[in-house]
Amino acid sequence: MGLFDSIKKSMGLGGDEGTVIKSPLTGEIVAIEEVPDAVFSEKVVGDGIAINPTGNKMVAPCDGEIGKIFETNHAFSMATPSGVELFVHFGIDTVELKGEGFKRIASEGQTVKAGDTIIEVDLDFLKANAKSVITPVVISNMDDVESLEKSSGSVSEGADDLLVVKMK
Repeated sequence: MGLFDSIKKSMGLGGDEGTVIKSPLTGEIVAIEEVPDAVFSEKVVGDGIAINPTGNKMVAPCDGEIGKIFETNHAFSMATPSGVELFVHFGIDTVELKGEGFKRIASEGQTVKAGDTIIEVDLDFLKANAKSVITPVVISNMDDVESLEKSSGSVSEGADDLLVVKMK
């Protein structure tokens, strides 16, 4: 380990253990390859995992800064201090709902802690009106990632590990 790696590790900025990404939603983990949208299943926007949600909010999956919250509030991006760039996209084709079923809580540029609510969702409305509620959680800067560990099973928002990302 070099000097800069030691400094980064002492500051909590990565290191050998990787960055832990908690689940942004309560639900059941689904393989990214099973998402009913080729943009996600073929990893066009990045690799990761998806969740079939049972809860009513999306939370920050780690400490970091909110980048973009889409105008229709169905998706957000964020960056961690260790350089992981995340993208959380609720459901498939939910942009077509023009924001209905979503309520923005956080703001773009806001510094958040893991578990902070970003967007509240009306899950019953979305299940009835969206093509799918399966929610991809992807790492959008995979070129900078050395390894990606994926969890499986049931997860609770802000509590259970979803991914462990080791940066190059």
